[in-house]
Amino acid sequence: MPSFRFPDDLISLRRRQIRVYNQLALRPAVGAAELRRELIRLSCLISSHPYWAGNGWSMVGRVELVRAARSGPDGVREVVVRWTGAEFVAAEPEAS
Repeated sequence: MPSFRFPDDLISLRRRQIRVYNQLALRPAVGAAELRRELIRLSCLISSHPYWAGNGWSMVGRVELVRAARSGPDGVREVVVRWTGAEFVAAEPEAS
């Protein structure tokens, strides 16, 4: 498997995207439109980051970027969203 070395700014963008997603998932009625716009903006910035032009875009690279965003002292994890049979329930991510 290839080794990935992501620039700090790309990891920071992905961490910010996870944090915004978590805000939206946990409190969907609070600023949902603004949060969705921010998610789209961050997604565009991540997808068009110069790193991908030099290293190629791949699903493996995207997965590794998520792992990089989760690691380290500033790492963040996505909320856990589950279907209960009647509704979706979002919960804080479990500590690793």
